[in-house]
Amino acid sequence: MSQYDEGHTVAGWTGTGIATVGSAVLGAGICVVSAPLMVGGLGILVAGLLVTWALHLSGWGKPSGPRPRGQWPMGVRDLTVRDGHPDCWGCRLAGRGRRTADVVAVAGEPAVAGEPAVAEAGSVGR
Repeated sequence: MSQYDEGHTVAGWTGTGIATVGSAVLGAGICVVSAPLMVGGLGILVAGLLVTWALHLSGWGKPSGPRPRGQWPMGVRDLTVRDGHPDCWGCRLAGRGRRTADVVAVAGEPAVAGEPAVAEAGSVGR
């Protein structure tokens, strides 16, 4: 068995199943030139994306990279997901994971550590 678990997660398999059905419905709609089937297939694909994302955020998806042997089985829930997985777009879209710098530069001015970067009205471009 691979140290990377090869994506064998509840979120991964559920998303794959829903996407397969959505692709089949979309393909059937294209073959018979049926707009309702095509829209339905696209709707199923979007639903599959949202279901997979929700399962990932609830701990049924796992981060990429090597994991301890105890986390290899598919039915093991990832309890570290509350903090977000590093370099995971799904976690970042949900407001989890790697945070950007606390201090943001204001319109070309370098940010100084410890100072909040708040722009006053009309102060941009001085």
